[in-house]
Amino acid sequence: MKLILFDVDGTLVDSQNIIVAAQHAAFSAYGLEPPSREMSLSIVGLSLVEAFTVLVGPKGPAEGLAEAYKAAFSTLRLDPALAEPLFPGADECLDWLRGRDDVLLGIATGKSRRGVSHLLDRHGWDRVFATIQTADDAPSKPHPAMIRQAMEELDVAPHDTVMIGDSSYDMAMVRAAGAVPVGVTWGFQPEAALVEAGAGSIVHSYGELRTFLSEFLGNPSHTAA
Repeated sequence: MKLILFDVDGTLVDSQNIIVAAQHAAFSAYGLEPPSREMSLSIVGLSLVEAFTVLVGPKGPAEGLAEAYKAAFSTLRLDPALAEPLFPGADECLDWLRGRDDVLLGIATGKSRRGVSHLLDRHGWDRVFATIQTADDAPSKPHPAMIRQAMEELDVAPHDTVMIGDSSYDMAMVRAAGAVPVGVTWGFQPEAALVEAGAGSIVHSYGELRTFLSEFLGNPSHTAA
């Protein structure tokens, strides 16, 4: 049995607009200048408090900003203009994987469990994933706890586990867990950052990801480089 784990923001869903808007609302609530869009997206993947600590420093109001962000996000989620659409090919790739009897699917995300539950309900994915690891369950990426917990829960070895993500935090987490890291280029960080963080493979579309996974699933000896 193989385990295929997905990051959420920047990998399955294009949430950049609502993330930036919620960050701006949080900073405005504290009377602070919001970060640039590039900086806002560079910390996606970290848990909220860790992300805001990067943005404002260890002495800044990171915890308060995280709470303000969550409140803003819940409100902005109702705005159709800030929808979180799936990236092209995501649903089809998941359907293909679900049709196999040698694969378990999972999520490892910096989102809260509540945020993930909303996403699953919205896209009809409530029965798709065998394990869901969130910011509520483990230390922030790049700590490997999320992946280790998923593997332990489903009794799958590291060399039989793939993690797909769009950030350097994802790649570092996978490397630390001993699993197989796959970076996607349609997300929030550049390809060079993924390679530098240890991505063993890079894909540029869900079509390329499906090709990679077809090879991985048919080759038991495929391990992280």
